Amino acid sequence: MLYKLRFIQSYDKRNEDAFWHWEHKFMELEKKTPELKVGKRYVPIMGKEPTNTLIWEAEYESLEEAVRVLEILENNKEHDELLEHQLPYMRDAYVELYRLEEGSFNSEKE
Repeated sequence: MLYKLRFIQSYDKRNEDAFWHWEHKFMELEKKTPELKVGKRYVPIMGKEPTNTLIWEAEYESLEEAVRVLEILENNKEHDELLEHQLPYMRDAYVELYRLEEGSFNSEKE
């Protein structure tokens, strides 16, 4: 089964450059830390979330793998240090975890 992990962070528009400066440091951390996946980053153009929102997401083959990544992040000193620098520019942040529902809503006629 497939799972999607998402981090949603809204930031203060007045500090957008500083927020993204630190986000680029997180990108570097992902690339050099093999046990972390390089996630995709999205910024809403329209929708529920305001345009000053970062949505990071990655897919995992199992719930255990997604939870393991959260544990790795929780115990990663460099991640904590980067987060300390970025937190002053955030307004809100939360985590979401989704399970892919396969086969229940098949749109093709049998």
